[in-house]
Amino acid sequence: MQLTVGANQFFWSPEDWGSSYTALAAAPVDRVVLGELVCSKRLPFYQDRIPAAIETLSAAGKAVSVTSLALITLKRERKLGAELVGTGVDIEINDLSMLAYLPEGTSFSIGPLVNVYNEGSFAWLAARGARSICLPPELPIDAVRILAQLGRRLGVAVEVWGHGRVPLAISGRCYHARRQGRSKDNCQFACENDPDGLDVTTLEGQDFLAMNGVQTLSASFACVDHQIEVLQEAGVTGLRLSPHTGDFTAVCAQYRARIDGHVARGAVADALLAAYPDRHLSDGFLTGARGADWSGPLP
Repeated sequence: MQLTVGANQFFWSPEDWGSSYTALAAAPVDRVVLGELVCSKRLPFYQDRIPAAIETLSAAGKAVSVTSLALITLKRERKLGAELVGTGVDIEINDLSMLAYLPEGTSFSIGPLVNVYNEGSFAWLAARGARSICLPPELPIDAVRILAQLGRRLGVAVEVWGHGRVPLAISGRCYHARRQGRSKDNCQFACENDPDGLDVTTLEGQDFLAMNGVQTLSASFACVDHQIEVLQEAGVTGLRLSPHTGDFTAVCAQYRARIDGHVARGAVADALLAAYPDRHLSDGFLTGARGADWSGPLP
């Protein structure tokens, strides 16, 4: 089972962004997705660092993809999408309008924000050129199993969301800006103050969601430590790890050790909770009654 590091969902400083991908060159991962997934206004801050990151990661033996935006709405965003085609790097599509720019026969990857819920959608994307599909995080294990088996027949790699806050929705409006009394066009990059997302609680003080600019995320942090054998049996070929602050390369190493059988079930979760005791872990979308459910012991 391979490990893919998904595109960074958050707005980090250019220095932190660059150092994180330099560190990933030494991490035990197989593929890294670069670029801006959430908000095109963030891209100019680190865009000039992407070529160096591609070179560093490729030299370290990593497969590299560049992501499209998850919601393309503006003319300049359409232009950015079209320009990705000329980079010579594998493109991960997170908005199907990107297909208009890809010539027939061009291979590409599908990211987790595309709703691949059934065999028909999966087979159509495979016929169009998809060679890797990261399934939406909310799919239960029975659906994952069916699509993984189809992927095996069609020669398409199948990933599932393995680690990190789960992407739930993308909006045309920016919650971070609205919270500061600003418009989206004059957001002043309020999201940079929350490098792992802004926690949202209910009136009763319960964790509910997390906000990241125009994106809604889960309050909990997905962790498939307890589901590795289930996913392997289902035929899943890869896990997707979403970058967060802290020692993310250590997190990658923990998942690698777990997949390779060097540590026991529960070891990754224990390490995560020891390093980040305030984080609530979840794996309920796969086998639980609710997405926020956790199959491991509760604190």
